[in-house]
Amino acid sequence: MSKLSSLFALALVAGLAVGGDARAEDAVVALTIKNHRFIPERLEVPAKTKIVLVIRNEDAEPEEFESPSLHREKIVHPGKETRLVLGKLDPGEYPFVGE
Repeated sequence: MSKLSSLFALALVAGLAVGGDARAEDAVVALTIKNHRFIPERLEVPAKTKIVLVIRNEDAEPEEFESPSLHREKIVHPGKETRLVLGKLDPGEYPFVGE
């Protein structure tokens, strides 16, 4: 598994959410891992709203989503997706990396 050299951020501000199958009041946000990079590199989502982060790994190797500030760490296997449910967070930036 290779390390992603860049640091990414989940910015919790008024912004757009990508649709999904969660409850209407939840913000469903898609994040893709491709060529060992997160796409998009920065996500903007509404603050004080339950966030469902859908992470899809399009690479041929496992990749890890890690965010100490969100207290989340998850391995995403090749060709698979996982969902992380984040509570209602305060406005701010929450960095994440891939390993």
